[in-house]
Amino acid sequence: MNATPPSATIKPASYWPLLLAATAMLMITMGIRQSQGLFVKPIGQSTGLGIAEISFALAIGQFVWGAVQPVFGALADQRGPGRVLVFGGVLLIAGMGLTPFVSSQWGLMVTLGLLGAAGAGAGSFSILIGATAQRLPAEKRSMAAGFINAGGSLGQFVFAPLVQAVIAASGWMMAMWTLAVAAIATLPLAWPLRRRTAPAAAPGSIAAAPAAEIGLRAQLRVALRDPSYWMLHVGFFTCGFHIAFLVTHLPGEIALCGLSDNVSAVSLALIGLFNIAGSLAAGWLGQRYRMKHLLALMYASRAAMIAIYLISPPTPLTFYLFAAGLGLTWLATVPPTAGLVGKLFGPRYLGTLFGLTLFSHQIGGFFGAWFGGIAMAKFGDYTWMWYADIVLALLAAVANLPIREARPMPAAALAAAKA
Repeated sequence: MNATPPSATIKPASYWPLLLAATAMLMITMGIRQSQGLFVKPIGQSTGLGIAEISFALAIGQFVWGAVQPVFGALADQRGPGRVLVFGGVLLIAGMGLTPFVSSQWGLMVTLGLLGAAGAGAGSFSILIGATAQRLPAEKRSMAAGFINAGGSLGQFVFAPLVQAVIAASGWMMAMWTLAVAAIATLPLAWPLRRRTAPAAAPGSIAAAPAAEIGLRAQLRVALRDPSYWMLHVGFFTCGFHIAFLVTHLPGEIALCGLSDNVSAVSLALIGLFNIAGSLAAGWLGQRYRMKHLLALMYASRAAMIAIYLISPPTPLTFYLFAAGLGLTWLATVPPTAGLVGKLFGPRYLGTLFGLTLFSHQIGGFFGAWFGGIAMAKFGDYTWMWYADIVLALLAAVANLPIREARPMPAAALAAAKA
């Protein structure tokens, strides 16, 4: 799959098939991933495994999902994303379809922790945003990232209540097979995203050199010597810790309060629904304000929301409001983080460089999912995890402030630069 020359950049009217395919694929892969916390209780009841054992298998999945993204991102950057996306779809189908046939922690680690997570990682942010960013003009990339990211949130909104309904009606095994069938739809969606395009240099780029003129190894050396890139990793580590803890253990927290499984499903769906607005807003705001400030604000707001939750009565309304508030920033950190990576180093190797930040995100996710299970097994609740989440969110807010970022170009200046 050869790169398309810069002159072949697609016309504005042709952006939408590309964006819609990427959005639909992320809706499926993230919807499957973000609904897996609903399986913790029924898998435990069916297999006799404890929460710490199941949480560790899901934590492995968090780690693998992040670890494969720079690898698949590099393959997509160099050879085109089509084969990567199809291969990921096959892995995701296998992981979901085989899970009902295993009953041990090792079995869950292979199906959910390895196959399913790697498949979802191949069809996730770094590959999809990288594939579209290389075919869009610079001024469209932030909004496109927000639009694609909203697909992941829509997936959570759609899949969480669907999965809970199937579990209640037919059991968790049938629900898992339903996810395997849904994953089949990722295969045809890879077709519009199959090409790799070599983009023209973005006006106003602050990268040390045009990314298309240097190789991948040289670009990695440049990025890994940049303190701003490492600050993005620090913030994203915390984001992963927070999201993985909640997506895995929020149903358990709700059950501790004596509330029904339906409250869990509605809460997860609300997170996804409100993150559609949050993702679109983050993409739009990233074109007008410094993205590092948006990230700092989002991380600080999480600390505040958790603190408010801890002093609120444990009612369904509390969880619904908490979920709505969380949803506004849930995955809305992705567009500004991807945007900053592209702004610092250009879009040529965005799949690889953003994939590495997602790896840090999922290292945090591994600890968030695993430590949540340990805390529950040892203390009988998640109190200490909430405190850790607050501290880490504040640390992430502070870490984003010194990031090197130029001010966004006003519309008039941008038009003049393109003229």
